[in-house]
Amino acid sequence: MKLVIVDRDGVINEDRSDFVKSPDEWVALPGSLQAIARLSRAGWKVVVASNQSGLARGLFDMAALNAMHLKLRRELAAVGGQLDAIFLCPHGPDDGCDCRKPKPGMFHQIAKRYDIDLRGVPAVGDSLRDLQACAQAGCQPWLVLTGNGRKTQGLDGLPAGTQVRQDLAAVADALLTPAR
Repeated sequence: MKLVIVDRDGVINEDRSDFVKSPDEWVALPGSLQAIARLSRAGWKVVVASNQSGLARGLFDMAALNAMHLKLRRELAAVGGQLDAIFLCPHGPDDGCDCRKPKPGMFHQIAKRYDIDLRGVPAVGDSLRDLQACAQAGCQPWLVLTGNGRKTQGLDGLPAGTQVRQDLAAVADALLTPAR
């Protein structure tokens, strides 16, 4: 099975310092939906893994989050793509859960769901915590320079072997280009 795990805010859609709280605030980054569509049409299962602490903070509720994800799925379907699943951590930074990135719990949930060893599975993020979580789970970390990616690129502690690309479209290009 070809599986790719993708963060949401800053990778698929614009990130906001005050959180994406409604479907109106959820705005796809240029080319991101088309990149997911190309991957899904090529037989990849595309799974989102996203911290959503705005739930714990009371900034939005599950109905608003579901409406954002419905908008994502509709816009994606309009360009011929689909997501296989959306995994999220609803907890706040101080809740002590094991699913909030940089901990790998969400990735372990994905591995269990698909009954797969995540070793080498590409996982795309724009923040250090995304990359740390995926690396702890054995995934191949990919950093995009959208969202917080440019700032993250300059940080110490990027996991060994992190691949860096301009955006999700460039990641899709790399994954869909046969190795030579």
